[in-house]
Amino acid sequence: MSEATLGGRFTFPGTSLTVRRIGYGAMQLAGPGVSGPPKDPDAAVAVLREAVAAGVNHIDTADYYGPHVTNQIIRQALHPYPAGLVIVTKLGARRPPDGSWQPAISREDLTAGVHDNLRNLGLDALDIVNYRVMGSGHGPEEGSIAEQVTVLADLRREGLIRHIGLSNVTAAQVAEAQAITDVVCVQNNYNVVQRDDVARQGIAYVPFFPLGGFTPLQSATLSSVAGRLGATPMQVALAWLLHRSPTILLIPGTSSVAHLRENVAAGALTLSAQTLAELDGIAVAKSPG
Repeated sequence: MSEATLGGRFTFPGTSLTVRRIGYGAMQLAGPGVSGPPKDPDAAVAVLREAVAAGVNHIDTADYYGPHVTNQIIRQALHPYPAGLVIVTKLGARRPPDGSWQPAISREDLTAGVHDNLRNLGLDALDIVNYRVMGSGHGPEEGSIAEQVTVLADLRREGLIRHIGLSNVTAAQVAEAQAITDVVCVQNNYNVVQRDDVARQGIAYVPFFPLGGFTPLQSATLSSVAGRLGATPMQVALAWLLHRSPTILLIPGTSSVAHLRENVAAGALTLSAQTLAELDGIAVAKSPG
């Protein structure tokens, strides 16, 4: 698989971690509602192995997916891990038996979360851990995260975490965290429709829901461009993100090998200045409230 097909390479600032810009998000490996095991565990393993075979070396996960399910599948499929594979995980939530998403932000919660990730992934240290701020929706909410980032910085000094990132945060929270420790990536809701961007200073910007998430992107412009290029609307949406900034890394998720191949192939799409202008003109959809 060529470098162009995977969008080229990016090195997380201040680290030795270099990844191809199209990665893989593991959330869809769990069962319905990101809860319990998948219907077809063998298919989940096959998707991960196909991703790595295609050259993907950046996997985004969380031990609260399932919970524990996605990390256990990643370990089953890929351990011992190939050289250069970067696994990024998240802390800040827990999944009680009722399937709800609850904050897990105390020192005890975060420390236990690190150990859960290490055990289920079969690792001695985690490459990157994002502190995920739990809000009322899928957008960031203001509030101090100093206590939680300090805990992660302590765990980094213990050698359990190599690098720290943030997820679902505001610009003020990024600045607050950077006063405590180095931040190598920000993961926020960002796509061709939703464009509230806090990425700065060349740190990696990793859009979650790059294809709209639970409400897939719908746009006549997107469909028109895709038709001209002989691509799918979702491939165009991914290509737009790659063109948007060289610091953007993609983590589209899927439980299908065929869909995975489509996502990876988006890295080979070239968008002209005119096409980019068309896509840039898509109206920004503002979240309620």
